[in-house]
Amino acid sequence: MLVVDADDAPIVITPLMESEMVAEMTWVEDVRTWEDIGERTWGRALAGALGDNPSAIYIERNSIPAIVRNHLDDRYPGVPLLDISPVLGGIRMIKTPFEIEVMKQAGQIAGAMMEAAHNSLSEGAREYESAIAVIEAGSRKAAGFLTDKGWDRFVSPMIHNLQILQSGKDASMVHRRASVRAYERLDPVYFCFCNMAQFKQYKLGFDRMFHIGDVRDEDRRVQQAAIDAQQAALAAIRPGVPAEDVAAAANEVYRSRGYETGYRTGRSIGVAYLEAPELKSGDKTVLQPGMTFAVDGGISVDGITAGRIGDSIVVTETGFDYITQYPREILLSK
Repeated sequence: MLVVDADDAPIVITPLMESEMVAEMTWVEDVRTWEDIGERTWGRALAGALGDNPSAIYIERNSIPAIVRNHLDDRYPGVPLLDISPVLGGIRMIKTPFEIEVMKQAGQIAGAMMEAAHNSLSEGAREYESAIAVIEAGSRKAAGFLTDKGWDRFVSPMIHNLQILQSGKDASMVHRRASVRAYERLDPVYFCFCNMAQFKQYKLGFDRMFHIGDVRDEDRRVQQAAIDAQQAALAAIRPGVPAEDVAAAANEVYRSRGYETGYRTGRSIGVAYLEAPELKSGDKTVLQPGMTFAVDGGISVDGITAGRIGDSIVVTETGFDYITQYPREILLSK
């Protein structure tokens, strides 16, 4: 836990067994410890950091663990618990040049992962084999950005999490995981790296759809509509544009092709998987340089097929730059 006092130095509270490592990883000088047994509990360490009678305690309301929230309710019954999330969200919304550089490195890692995914595809190959190839390629690429010195030695290059992958008639099942299913000719195959494309705690969104050997006419129509919707959204991105206008551009493409409009065209990305603002109807946040987004095109035809594409971008003074790179077209297995 991190405790930040408006008038004093911050405090990190960590398990005793991890305290040596934590002290090396953080610039915070005051590192306090706790243990699972005895009197040196995390609750006592937290109370020592907060004091006996704070006037207010600010928390990230939607992400604070329930056990900590319950402890604060019980320990400080008369103290207001206020939500600091909007303030922190505003700070995280505009990325620094350093952060953008880290995200661009993550984009190169994601590109290596997608290339490995593409190379893994053939009739008879299995979904889990593609997932293994993705993890290996991404981990090797990430290792190239790291050293075994200083803070870098605490950063693992290992790409992890369960690969989001759907193929065949399951292509419309968003967020299904890689299985032992073997690819068949003409299968659509969808890879989503949103839970895996990350580096130094910065997360990206990155998606591509492939087809085994060739593509059916209906699959082509659906995928092309998704690509066109994404490109329409991207064309609308520039400083001064409300976030909802970007979604409106994509939704116009969906409507013109006879599909229902999407609930969201994109989301802010960074140290969290989902941050504000979002590219959706009703979000009137004005885009600014330094904002980073995952921008998607997506259509599901339940039990039949799907069209998907997603990239991460950074808003610039004149428009946007891609953070992720891979062809934005109908993609066949090699």
